Amino acid sequence: MSVDLTQSADVAVLTLNRPEKLNALSFAVLKEIDAALDQVKAMPVRALVVTGAGEKSFCAGADIEALRNRPLQAQHEGAELGQAVFAKLSQLPFVSIAAINGYAFGGGLELALACTFRVGVRRAKVGLPEIKLGLIPGYGGTQRLPRVIGEARAMELILSGRIVEAEEAERIGLFNRLVDDNVLEAALAYAAEFTPYGLLAQRFARAAVSVALDNPVSEGLKIEAQLSTLAFRTQDAEEGMAAFVEKRKPKFRDV
Repeated sequence: MSVDLTQSADVAVLTLNRPEKLNALSFAVLKEIDAALDQVKAMPVRALVVTGAGEKSFCAGADIEALRNRPLQAQHEGAELGQAVFAKLSQLPFVSIAAINGYAFGGGLELALACTFRVGVRRAKVGLPEIKLGLIPGYGGTQRLPRVIGEARAMELILSGRIVEAEEAERIGLFNRLVDDNVLEAALAYAAEFTPYGLLAQRFARAAVSVALDNPVSEGLKIEAQLSTLAFRTQDAEEGMAAFVEKRKPKFRDV
């Protein structure tokens, strides 16, 4: 197996385990990730960390040899597979954090972009170099990168294929956190900042933010009001407000 799935407290850890191939994404690996995400949804966890085995690479991108000499329909189906797997990751009912321990190029960066947040080690390098092969990103990079760092910066990186150092990645908002070492440990600690809170409220908040990216402010405000009202109807909201008044720590049950 090229994908390992473990659990640390209430956080699932998905590890790409092909260090000899720099954890590159073959179609078989994409299917393993897909199956692992189904397992994650059934686990008693409240967050997911995604990382790569070894100290050199998070994920060096697609397995280029596997992409050559394929019929057009097969190429299209391959893009749809990658998009569907990463969409499943982005739609998990709890936060996901990419622990970027080295190179994250092409499909590897697209995998990280499908996570809610990204923590990078200082030696990490990231980029979407597909243009250098006469290609463009196909697993969501053209859609998610502009939403993370803005249209102008995303366009520059995609059209130049430029590799970004970790410090710049943090400065432009591509990395949420930057650490000197032990990136998995840092990602687990980061995940612990979100796990105490109710998943329903988190889901409503994430949905409201997503709406803001695709709609005028006036429409986004309407949806925010609807989701905020729904949040008030949950038992978690009653517990949270009661705990505040009673000066105690809330016990959320995701209902």
